[in-house]
Amino acid sequence: MTAATILVADDDKAIRTVLTQALGRQGHVVRTTGNASTLWQWVHAGEGDLVITDVVMPDENGLDLIPRIKKLRPSLRILVMSAQNTLLTAVKATERGAFEYLPKPFDLRELVAVVNRALSEPATGEGNLAQPGDEEDEQLPLIGRSQAMQEIYRVLARLMPTDLTVMIYGESGTGKELAARALHDYGKRRRGSFVAVNMAAIPRELIESELFGHEKGAFTGATTRSSGRFEQAAGGTLFLDEIGDMPLEAQTRLLRVLQEGEYTTVGGRTPIRAEVRIIAATHRDLRQMVRQGLFREDLFYRLSVVPIRLPPLRERSEDIPELVRHFFAEAQSEGLTAKSLDGEAMEALRAYSWPGNVRELENLVRRLTVLYSQETIGLDVIAGELSDGDAAEPGEVAAPAESLGSAVEHHLRSYFAAHDGNLPAPGLYDRVLREIERPLIELSLSATRGNQIRAAKLLGLNRNTLRKKIRDLDIQVVRGLK
Repeated sequence: MTAATILVADDDKAIRTVLTQALGRQGHVVRTTGNASTLWQWVHAGEGDLVITDVVMPDENGLDLIPRIKKLRPSLRILVMSAQNTLLTAVKATERGAFEYLPKPFDLRELVAVVNRALSEPATGEGNLAQPGDEEDEQLPLIGRSQAMQEIYRVLARLMPTDLTVMIYGESGTGKELAARALHDYGKRRRGSFVAVNMAAIPRELIESELFGHEKGAFTGATTRSSGRFEQAAGGTLFLDEIGDMPLEAQTRLLRVLQEGEYTTVGGRTPIRAEVRIIAATHRDLRQMVRQGLFREDLFYRLSVVPIRLPPLRERSEDIPELVRHFFAEAQSEGLTAKSLDGEAMEALRAYSWPGNVRELENLVRRLTVLYSQETIGLDVIAGELSDGDAAEPGEVAAPAESLGSAVEHHLRSYFAAHDGNLPAPGLYDRVLREIERPLIELSLSATRGNQIRAAKLLGLNRNTLRKKIRDLDIQVVRGLK
């Protein structure tokens, strides 16, 4: 790659120094400034092959500068950095024409890689998509500034201007519908309707009529024509929640819609164009369901064009204080008394395992607001609320309520019972072992920060054996992250 001139604008001198050294070692010429006006003068004079800018600077917001740069020099790539690590920051940076958004603190290796990609990929010449002031400062749809959430924000921001089908994975209460609504509310179909359907809440015999509508006389009781959710969402987004609960016959019809882009109502003959964006969500392991014959493999790949995994709250406990403040503020805006937590109480919440995730935390905050008179909630109250045995002292991990063997037995009993007296598909032994093997290897790799040699030693496996299992189980390994 040929050397380039990179313009850096950041009011933090330490960051300017770090970027100058790191990018200089790559052979690039780096010019730095602590304000937006100097950056604009350089760009206006035709200088620079790439811009790296902070958002908050003494004289101007870096986001407001992006459209001016893109209008003057459409092919100039812009990287945005910000300590305001919210979804809206990522969305605004992408909408206004930034090539990439990086939250602070950033990984230096990742920044260098993004710089190299920005300089090597052919320029499209596209201008900005939104002007300053196009959007108001709306309430954040997703809360949290942890590294796990930053990755979610970046992916969502990239998906906003597209119509790609998205599959959102996550435990109950992690905010799957909030993520889907964010994709709609800030996406290209924002002027259309957002229609949510919970597949688990619809009787199986009514699912096709619910999704595609029916004609008068299509079945007993169909006295009038009824529009389905696809028709109601025309021009907007159809969110299929708990897609893993969709029966196979309905899966077949949904697959046909995704393949052909049109559908017919129940009892109808005239094809209707499916003018919607599909976002699906599930808390189930769809790959396992495919292996069990409970979910169509071809539909799985049609829906999983872009898979997103929302982390459970226990994996982003650093976001809990911000979430608590947010829920307390919501309660206060509804006329309830202002509340807060003391330090020990907050640490107890961070140490809790949160099986119900963000939804459970929100319900707890609501209870605290309504049931307790004191303005500052202490550890004694939190300990009482979390007295079901899952709470832990700060710094401790809560002990499991049952042994691993008992948990597996409980799960398998439910699995056999779900077949209503019939036997599961053949190959059960290998399937069960694989389901235990995957989290064991993933957690071992996480504990060793992606070091496969240490993980193999921890597991008592040969290094080549571990590599083969990682490949066979399609496990993603990221070094240096935990």
